[in-house]
Amino acid sequence: MATNYTVRYASNPKNFKHYDTQRIRNDFLIENLFRAGSINLVYSHYDRYIVGGAKPDENILKLNAIEPLKVENFLDRRELGVINVGEEGIISVDGKSYKIRNKEAIYIGRGIKDVTFSKFEDSQPLFYINSAPAHTSHPTKHITMDDAEIVEKGSLESSNHRLINKLIVHSVVDTCQLQMGMTILKKGSVWNTMPAHIHDRRMEAYFYFDLSDNQIVSHFMGEPNETRHIFMHNNQAVLSPPWSIHCGSGTSSYSFIWGMAGENIDYGDMDPVKPSEMR
Repeated sequence: MATNYTVRYASNPKNFKHYDTQRIRNDFLIENLFRAGSINLVYSHYDRYIVGGAKPDENILKLNAIEPLKVENFLDRRELGVINVGEEGIISVDGKSYKIRNKEAIYIGRGIKDVTFSKFEDSQPLFYINSAPAHTSHPTKHITMDDAEIVEKGSLESSNHRLINKLIVHSVVDTCQLQMGMTILKKGSVWNTMPAHIHDRRMEAYFYFDLSDNQIVSHFMGEPNETRHIFMHNNQAVLSPPWSIHCGSGTSSYSFIWGMAGENIDYGDMDPVKPSEMR
């Protein structure tokens, strides 16, 4: 079993204006999260956020501490959120097993020693992982779609009719700073998070999935008056700095997972940007 990781450093918005396409993709796009028999992580210097994926094969995958953490166990000073975007699978937390089905989540608090990922019978789970530093411990909680706080936004007329499923947020589970949820676009809608916004007090990561192989999403980022885009495919993630907008439009409907960490845990903590103000 392999635990692989890379490190991404933070960027200055003044420098970002001069990035070409490849530099933007190198610094912000996260590809190849799911490789059979391995856990793949990106350690970001944006709020020390970690984005990753685990794809168990016939072997059990153990979440080991990576070198940048300088700890014995991965969760010695962190909390963890996982959402399954594949078939049902098993996550074991200090010996207690949880069956996590498609689009279900689990929150695991600071201080847990052992976290493992495995298949359930012949199924193929795909565990999407987010992690943030934590100052205290909160109990592990399995979150189903029935537990989610659901908000319906947008309309078909504006091509952004969507359901926002808040899974790992304070109204559902106690966390330190980690927040995660899943937005599902209705058929015929393609725009997410529009009108756009920024939140200078926290960073965000998007993970796009449920997208057909021959379809793409154009993810928009940058300061509101200096926007750039990244063309993204199924099961890819992207980092969004605190100074950046984060929205996208696809060639078909799709789903995405949003994850956040930072100074403010209020979901509504954002500074909206009018479409007419975008450049």
